Amino acid sequence: MSLNSTPSPDRIHIGFFGRRNAGKSSLVNAVTGQELAVVSDIRGTTTDPVQKAMELLPMGPVVIIDTPGMDDEGPLGELRVRKTRQVLNKTDVAVLVTDKTAGFTEAERELADLFQEKQIPFVVAINKADLPESSDRIFSEPQHGCQAQGPWRPDRERCIQVSAKTGFQVKELKEKIAGLAENSGPKGRIAGDLLSPSDFVVLVVPIDKGAPKGRLILPQQQTIRDILEAGAVSIVVKETELKQTLQELGKKPALVITDSQVFAGVSRDTPEEIPLTSFSILFARYKGNLQTVVRGAAAIDRLKEGDKILISEGCTHHRQCDDIGSVKLPRWLGEYTKKQLSLSFASGMEFPEDLSQYKLIIHCGGCMLNEREVKYRLKCAGDQHVPMTNYGIAIAHMQGILRRSVQMFPEVLAELPVR
Repeated sequence: MSLNSTPSPDRIHIGFFGRRNAGKSSLVNAVTGQELAVVSDIRGTTTDPVQKAMELLPMGPVVIIDTPGMDDEGPLGELRVRKTRQVLNKTDVAVLVTDKTAGFTEAERELADLFQEKQIPFVVAINKADLPESSDRIFSEPQHGCQAQGPWRPDRERCIQVSAKTGFQVKELKEKIAGLAENSGPKGRIAGDLLSPSDFVVLVVPIDKGAPKGRLILPQQQTIRDILEAGAVSIVVKETELKQTLQELGKKPALVITDSQVFAGVSRDTPEEIPLTSFSILFARYKGNLQTVVRGAAAIDRLKEGDKILISEGCTHHRQCDDIGSVKLPRWLGEYTKKQLSLSFASGMEFPEDLSQYKLIIHCGGCMLNEREVKYRLKCAGDQHVPMTNYGIAIAHMQGILRRSVQMFPEVLAELPVR
């Protein structure tokens, strides 16, 4: 990932949904102008969601997702449908692909109802417009548009006839998608709005066995880019070089941003008059959930012997011997609470639907998840009355430096008890 490319979590996620053989994959290929998806006359050719980050006019950087049919059958079909439902949680704009010759069936109605339930803007693409059969049956039922109650019925304003085969109205479909995507995606800044031009910012980046060879991890890359866009100066150091760097700078930095794993040592080496925070905290703010996860950290103090905790990561990676999620956090939790806790772990898209057994969820910073997916997970936890926090905030809380690390955010500071 170069500093000049838009990370996948910041791209508009466009999902194509529908029944088997409605032409989803063919339409994906027509929209993207690439052979992104395998196309066949055999029903159920797409067996897993396929996604690709790309530039798509008139929208710009997007992630296109092709999904298996929602009417898939059998044990394997049920798994594929479950994967498709998971894709909904990160979809910013949905394209409901239906076959002109088959009409609007229960499968499409179920999808439309799901889009409404999850508040996903969507367009209905009536595919195979090149065929002579009439599509009037699509609109044969009363056209109520989107209703708060009852099954959704298609309306002509939302629908567009297209042909993946001939390219008929594919350009118009892209324009409809672009119109729906205008209000999607992150709108804030990571750190740039906290800075003035020519400010110095020190980034503390540990280089250990878990650090990828030859590159910085995504949150570090994105933060550097945001600092550059603010006209400020970023200085990247290891935690062992921080103290000397601060002494030799000759100018007080406007901010120190650290990896959460070395929070305590960085706090000791950073004078109190210099604002300090972490990548995790900045990304919680960027994704719009900082206040929620700060509130969630208080649950650590209420944990009892044997309580179940879920530690969840948004990505999958090879775990190192001192992995933060599976090794360091469990150790710090045990040392802080002095209790034997029951820990479960989840990664990637495998976020449990039933969270009722847990007393707390500690999530990673979510750098590989888009804003919609992060908010979905928070809503799942909130609906089931399970407090949720993230790695960096949990660590800051347990090390007694949370108040200091959110000092520059008054609305968040108000969530913390006065000590």
